[in-house]
Amino acid sequence: MTGRVYTCSPTRSPLTSAALLTTEAAAVLHAEKGTPPPVREVTVYRTFTGSRAYPSSSSGWSKSALQLSTMDETDVEQVTLALLDAANDKDAEVQEQVRKSVLTLGKQQPDRVLAMCQDYLLKHPKLVVSHRVVVLRTIELIVSCRIDEISAPRIKSIITLASDEMTRSKEVVPEWQQAASNILVAVGNKYINDIMEEILSKFQPGVLPHFFVVQTLANLSDSNVYGMVPFLNAILGTMLPMLNIAKQDNMKWVFSSALCHFSDSILEYLANLDKAPDPTVRKDTFSSEIYCAFDTLFNHWLQSREPKLRLTVAEAVGSMCHLMASDKLEEQIPKIIPAILSLYKKNNEHYIISKSLCQVLEASVNMSSRVLETQLDNLLFALHLQVSAPVDYNNPQTVKNHNEVLRCFSLLVKAFPDRLVMFVLQKLENSNERNRIGSLAVLRHLINSSTSTMESKKLLILASIRQPMADHSNKVKKRVVQIISAMAHHGYLELDGGELLVRFIVQHCALPDTYQRGQRPFDPEEVTNEALRTMCDNTLHLLTTTVGRLADVLWPKLLHYLTPPLYSNATAPLCKSLIVLGAKKKSNQEASFKIDFIQEVNLPTPQTIMIRLLVNAAFPFSCRDHGAPSLSLLQILSINIHPKTESLWENEIPPLLSLLEESTADSLDKKQWDEKLLKLLSKTVASIDDDKWVCRLAAEATRYLSTYNNALEEKSFLYRFIGVTLQQCFNKEAVKKQLQEVLLTARHNDAVEREGVSMGVGLCANSHLEGTLAKLDEFGKSDAFKKSPSIFNLLKERNDVEVEKVKSTLILCYGQVALNAPPEKILTRIDQDILRCISKHFNTKVLGIKVETKDLTMKLSLIKSVGHIGKAISECVKKQGYVFSRKQELITVMLDFIKAEAADSLRTPVRHLVMTTCANLMPLDPALSENESFDLLKVCVNSAFSLPPETQTPEKIKEEEILDPKQRKALYKDTMAALQDLLKSVLARDPTPDGLQSVFKHIESWLSSGQDHERERAVSTTAHILAFYLDNLTVKNMVSFHNLGALLGRLSPRCSDPHPAVRAAAMDCIYVLLYIQLRYEGFALNYKDEGVDSLQLLKNQLENPDHSVLYKTCSDLTKVMSKRLPQQQLATLVFMLFEGLVDSQTNCSRASSVILNTLLKNRGAGLQDLVPEMLEVLHVHLQNITEEQVRVAVGQTVLILASQHLQTVINTLINQPLPYDNWTCEMWMALGADPIVASQIMEMVMEKLLISAPYTDKESMMRGGSTKVATNQPLAMTCGLKELLLNGQTQEPAVNLFPRLFSCLTIRVGASVGVAAPKIKNTKQTAPIHVAGVAAEALRILLARAQLDEVMKRLDEDNAWDVLKEPSTHTTGITLLARAMAKHAGPRLPAIVECLCPSLNNIYECQRITVTAFFSELLNHHVVTELMLIDVLMNNMMERISDPCCTVRMLAVRGLGNIAGGSPEKVNKYAKELLAAMSSGMEEKDDPGKLITLEAMSGLSKVLLYLDEKNVHLLVVYIFMKIKPFLESENDDIRCASINLMGNLSKFGSGEQVFKDQIHNVLVSLLLHLVDPNTQVVKACKYAMRVCAPVVGSEQITAMFQNHLHEDKSLHYGEFINDLTKYLIQDFPGMLNFYHISVVQFFKSNWAEVRAGAAMFIGFLLGNLQEEHLSHLNMGTISKGLVMLLQDPDPVVRVKAAEAMGRFH
Repeated sequence: MTGRVYTCSPTRSPLTSAALLTTEAAAVLHAEKGTPPPVREVTVYRTFTGSRAYPSSSSGWSKSALQLSTMDETDVEQVTLALLDAANDKDAEVQEQVRKSVLTLGKQQPDRVLAMCQDYLLKHPKLVVSHRVVVLRTIELIVSCRIDEISAPRIKSIITLASDEMTRSKEVVPEWQQAASNILVAVGNKYINDIMEEILSKFQPGVLPHFFVVQTLANLSDSNVYGMVPFLNAILGTMLPMLNIAKQDNMKWVFSSALCHFSDSILEYLANLDKAPDPTVRKDTFSSEIYCAFDTLFNHWLQSREPKLRLTVAEAVGSMCHLMASDKLEEQIPKIIPAILSLYKKNNEHYIISKSLCQVLEASVNMSSRVLETQLDNLLFALHLQVSAPVDYNNPQTVKNHNEVLRCFSLLVKAFPDRLVMFVLQKLENSNERNRIGSLAVLRHLINSSTSTMESKKLLILASIRQPMADHSNKVKKRVVQIISAMAHHGYLELDGGELLVRFIVQHCALPDTYQRGQRPFDPEEVTNEALRTMCDNTLHLLTTTVGRLADVLWPKLLHYLTPPLYSNATAPLCKSLIVLGAKKKSNQEASFKIDFIQEVNLPTPQTIMIRLLVNAAFPFSCRDHGAPSLSLLQILSINIHPKTESLWENEIPPLLSLLEESTADSLDKKQWDEKLLKLLSKTVASIDDDKWVCRLAAEATRYLSTYNNALEEKSFLYRFIGVTLQQCFNKEAVKKQLQEVLLTARHNDAVEREGVSMGVGLCANSHLEGTLAKLDEFGKSDAFKKSPSIFNLLKERNDVEVEKVKSTLILCYGQVALNAPPEKILTRIDQDILRCISKHFNTKVLGIKVETKDLTMKLSLIKSVGHIGKAISECVKKQGYVFSRKQELITVMLDFIKAEAADSLRTPVRHLVMTTCANLMPLDPALSENESFDLLKVCVNSAFSLPPETQTPEKIKEEEILDPKQRKALYKDTMAALQDLLKSVLARDPTPDGLQSVFKHIESWLSSGQDHERERAVSTTAHILAFYLDNLTVKNMVSFHNLGALLGRLSPRCSDPHPAVRAAAMDCIYVLLYIQLRYEGFALNYKDEGVDSLQLLKNQLENPDHSVLYKTCSDLTKVMSKRLPQQQLATLVFMLFEGLVDSQTNCSRASSVILNTLLKNRGAGLQDLVPEMLEVLHVHLQNITEEQVRVAVGQTVLILASQHLQTVINTLINQPLPYDNWTCEMWMALGADPIVASQIMEMVMEKLLISAPYTDKESMMRGGSTKVATNQPLAMTCGLKELLLNGQTQEPAVNLFPRLFSCLTIRVGASVGVAAPKIKNTKQTAPIHVAGVAAEALRILLARAQLDEVMKRLDEDNAWDVLKEPSTHTTGITLLARAMAKHAGPRLPAIVECLCPSLNNIYECQRITVTAFFSELLNHHVVTELMLIDVLMNNMMERISDPCCTVRMLAVRGLGNIAGGSPEKVNKYAKELLAAMSSGMEEKDDPGKLITLEAMSGLSKVLLYLDEKNVHLLVVYIFMKIKPFLESENDDIRCASINLMGNLSKFGSGEQVFKDQIHNVLVSLLLHLVDPNTQVVKACKYAMRVCAPVVGSEQITAMFQNHLHEDKSLHYGEFINDLTKYLIQDFPGMLNFYHISVVQFFKSNWAEVRAGAAMFIGFLLGNLQEEHLSHLNMGTISKGLVMLLQDPDPVVRVKAAEAMGRFH
């Protein structure tokens, strides 16, 4: 037995052994038919996986040794008949099982069962068709499985029956007659002669046969080719005359279908003559008959109006052509082909037609037909129409049709290669999309499938493919790409013209994304640009990697496509292909790797390639991420670009590639990346060290500029590329020439290009300052600045604009020259060469004259240039002194620009450029005066802060363009950053408290703005300037930071601002302010203050908008502030905070109150005179403040009053109306802040609750009876206590008074359950308050205060609080409470028990129930014994056994039973009392819900485990008899308890025969309840049977029970019962009669699962029973019972009954 495991397998669907048998049979049958077996999911009990398999043949009931004669034949017949009756059950699963059972019986006794099936059909001639069909299908399955074991007479009768069933109705009834036909086909696989004798008797010359007679012949020819073909000549001979008398379409159809099957069978026979019984058979044996049949079908039936008939005739014609004589076929071809082609128009389904046509063409081509050519034009036209039809890949028929049509073309190309290819190529010229797609499909198919035929046509095809290549349709292009791929693999691309195909692929690698114009109708065949582009990418990659001979075609010619802008989007795939090709050639050291650029005239120069690839690399995530491939290709090409670059690039390029791999478009620092690339360029040019090559590089780059006219960012980079290149160019004339070219050809109207030009010129000036300035001066005087004269100056405005744009470029150039020129040379040039020229080009004098400029471009250029000059001077001044005399005048000009800007919108970069420029000018001498500085800050701060939020879209003015959101965001960011830089530069001139105040006063008023964005800007800016102040602070003397209090007062309330960014920035401000104070107090620069540093952690908490978090954070912040704040600044801070109480933001007023309270708590001792005034203010505000946290903070001050006038405060609060409002609750909670006050209140409440009545009974006039209504004062006290305990400070008094408080509240909960709230004063309405809920909540908070976290956790997990307060579940809740206390708070129990005991005698029943439930559960835990509480609790339970309350008695019985769980060692001490109590409990009369009975049985079960045998021995049988009636109780819990108790009794009955008999009496019941619908009952059965196993008296059964009946493991019931019945038969043959009678009684069980289990039990018992034991069973009773179950309302029961019936053999 140890080998068997009855556990569920999670991976397999369950199948019974019978099911396994049937599945095998079905598989065999269907394998013979050539169809897959049906897959059905069968839900049954019996499955098995484990260490030993149970093959179907090993099952006991399948032994053929069982002889039918030993079983009453009437019983078997009764069962079989019942199964046949049920064969048409409405439930599919039952039907399936019935079929399997009949099949199982049929396999064992095929003759007998077949006879019964036959008799059944004969005796029920009016059976409904569906029922007849099931019986016939069963016969078919038995015949298929057991054909060799069925007697010849039975076979003959089966043939007769099936033939009769098939032909009984003259009308066609498909399902019925098909089932009969299938029987004949199944028999025909072995008894073909008998079948043919029967069928041919109904297939007589001159008489039209039954439809299914012909159908059967057709199917026989498929299933038994070798048996049928010898008969076909005779059959055809008889059939041919019949064709002419067939008038009905269905008869014509079946004849046509049969002829098709016959032809296919003959062809298969002829193809396998070596296996055939008669190898002398030849095609001409059938030719004349086939031709005659063909004549009728083709000339008469093919013209039918019925589409299905036409298709079947066509299919037959296709098959018959192969068997016709060649001359006859040749004669008919001119008729057949047009006829078949004409069917395309008449039918929607084309596959059969194409298949037939293909067969005709194959037969014709095979015999080298001469007339076929005459049909070629019509054929090609029709086939082309078919191949051009769209293919729906979701419809297999259209796919098959397409493939058949392509096969037709393959056949024709063998016979007529020239004509076919010319036809397809001519069709390519047709511009119709579908025609082209069809032609391309044919061409591709021919290229791939007819290689030798197409060899001579390559050049012709290459020439013809050009036209579809020019088609605009992406669908056509997709087919062209597929053809190019095919051509590449067959050597086309190496030929002349092959390069055009490569170009086509590259062009389409460069396709842009599809532009969608609105919603278009969905086209499933649509080919988007993206899809086509991806396809071309993949094709190019495949050509590169898989077609080796193309390497010399693609290398280096693909380089040609790198530089034209047309192919920009193809750069990535091009580079990847070139990398693969180049790397391969380089590693193989092929000579062709080195490119001869002189010979390869079509390739771009090395310089142009380098330019293109480096510019690509500058924008690595553009054009489908072309940066990395471009750099990699540059490295591969190094020796081809210039031999000296190889080693440099091998070192420099890989790190750049690694950086790209780690970056994304968002994370890459574009500025740094550009610098790295320009540095690479500089190193490259230096390493080449060839001035002529470098000059050519610069010239090529200048010429290449125009290719980027539509990509200005790339063009801007190229200007810098030119600048860096010119730095290394030593030919001054060449430098000037390139500068002239750059300035002349630049498109000055574009801002990006102007910036690019200026940066390029500036970079050039680094090496060529003199030449650059001279060229700029010369250009400034050139014709570009002369306005062309015109009559009336009509073009004046336009010319002015153009000239001003050119001037703007020059002004920017001068700024960049100043920034990039060598520091030692630039200062002498600032005034004369640079500012003078800028001033001249700005078209007005700067010095002393008001500037009026119309052009924004020139303004921006001037601002930028002045900023660059300021920056350049700052760098130089570090090394040499310089006074910039024009500083103030330039700043004035800059401020005028800002003032001219619109205040309500940000449309231009003027603000941020002006402020950046002013910031660059500020460090320069001379310093500004105080007024000048004030004006500068006022204008700049107000101009920036007053802007609308960046998310607001400004209104469009005139023709001005609106910035997109991304541009607007960048402009705002730059403007605020520039303002901060300006403020820092001003502060840097005077880094003192006064200097800080002079800057802060411009920001201060914005801090309390009503607009979020304005406050954010103000606080954020303050944070930046304070950080700057701290970083640059140098304390020389012990100076006071006198404005600390004022700054903290303004900024600290902002830590609770509604806007998260403001909160974070405000915390940064305070952090920095406190460190500034520490520095002023004399602490070192690197000193770290733990308190101040803690603010950084607090900052994280500010991200949470929750008020309680902000409250705590502000409190912690204030503690840190108060520690560092000098006493003399305290008053200033306090009064600033008073102002904060009326802040425009309620969050900030809340923060002000919190900070104020915390500050007073910590430092209030020094402000005694202010306390009364502050309390008055807070009291006044308290009732008007709506913010909850402000009320909480302010409410704490009430505690002072309570400490002086406790009784008065409490009385006032108690008299507040219930339920308490928020204000009252907060007051109660505030009182808990002082442990002494809290302790006094708790004592007062407990005393009041102890002496007060919890409720009053009020008569209900409307409903009758009385209602419990809570009394006011105890309820109010409970509510107050609950609120008081919410204060965390009450922990100490709560712990000290815990036993009394716990007992008091537990009893209060019990007294409140089901109690209604009192009415509100002066109204008839009940207060909306849950009386028990309040007490339960108070108890929950008490546990939290006592830090009984584990108790809380356990109760929360069990959802105990909800359970506790409801009348129906209150005792369960108390049980959970007691359990949690016993497990996690044991040491507290003695005092609690002592406090609870007096309530057991309370007059209130509800309190007795509560305490009894609590004590009852305590007895379940050993801790009460350890604490020496066991006697007290047991005595109390004994007393409660006689309590007048039924619930108390039930709980007392439960408690007594619980001693077994808690203190088993004490069980025998109380044995007498326990047994008496339990026995009386089981006999309890006043027990309406049988709850006391249930508790008594459960308790006795537990107690029995520990009682000594001497105490129980005499009572065992008595108890057993008591519990037996409960085994079949409808109450699940009682059933479960009785079974468990039975199991526990077993140890006292071992060795007793009387007990063994009792076990056998209930064994069947226990076994059947293993499938009980209740899982707990199932577990109880497993337990009981496992522990009773030794008493049963069979070693094998004992081992089975003990090994497999585990509560936590699932059981395969069928497998288990199967094995068990074997051992019952073996070990207890004398009890079989009792067992089976017991089982049959359960056929009428209330539970369907048990009825199903009983059927299974009987089934397995029968299946495993040996012949000699059959006499023990009453088969009549069994068969009647199973027949009854077969009509059960539950389908599962019917399935099991049918399965059991399958064992009757």
